[in-house]
Amino acid sequence: MAITDWPSDERPREKLLLKGAPSLSDAELLAIFLRTGLPGISAVDLSRDLLTSFGSLRKLLTASREEFCRQRGLGNAKYALLQAVLEMSSRHYSESLKRDDCLTSPADTMAYLHRQLRDRQHEVFACVMLDNRNRVIAFREMFRGTIDGASVYPREVVKQALADNAAGVILAHNHPSGIAEPSQADIQITERLKKALALVDIRVLDHVIIGDETTSFSERGLI
Repeated sequence: MAITDWPSDERPREKLLLKGAPSLSDAELLAIFLRTGLPGISAVDLSRDLLTSFGSLRKLLTASREEFCRQRGLGNAKYALLQAVLEMSSRHYSESLKRDDCLTSPADTMAYLHRQLRDRQHEVFACVMLDNRNRVIAFREMFRGTIDGASVYPREVVKQALADNAAGVILAHNHPSGIAEPSQADIQITERLKKALALVDIRVLDHVIIGDETTSFSERGLI
């Protein structure tokens, strides 16, 4: 049965308008994005098949172009549309940590960093530069590495912090494995950065590790 033959309150688009986007399942949301199904297959059924193939909505959204376009019902046009949607979402969330915002909520900071770094396929080490009133100066991606780790150079972090005239820094990096537990290497580089930045009177307020969950060194008493 075609979606147009469904009761109006069960059609994904009408359901979204009536009850809001959170009321929709992953398959229903994806069906709205796809717009159409295939001959004999509704957009919702196609969406269910795609979610089963990829394993989850997040894995579909973060799939490579080659993986995405291999699936029936998808292709370069849909991939380009998806990337545009994801980029708009990223820019929307970036406004939650814009210049001159005062960081008064650790939860908001961690939520922002989680959105920025969770779905990277390789490790990224970043810094949030702050002024002496804990207002945001800039979010800086400092280093990128392989899936096994990123090389972090304290001299470059100090150089950028001085260039930004920062008084404080929040360190952050992701674990593509999804496990947000600090490694011994994470603890060691945090200490090195603290010492290097302290020489120029810049404080390290926290180090946040992003995985499926988020770990704060400050909350763990590690900084």
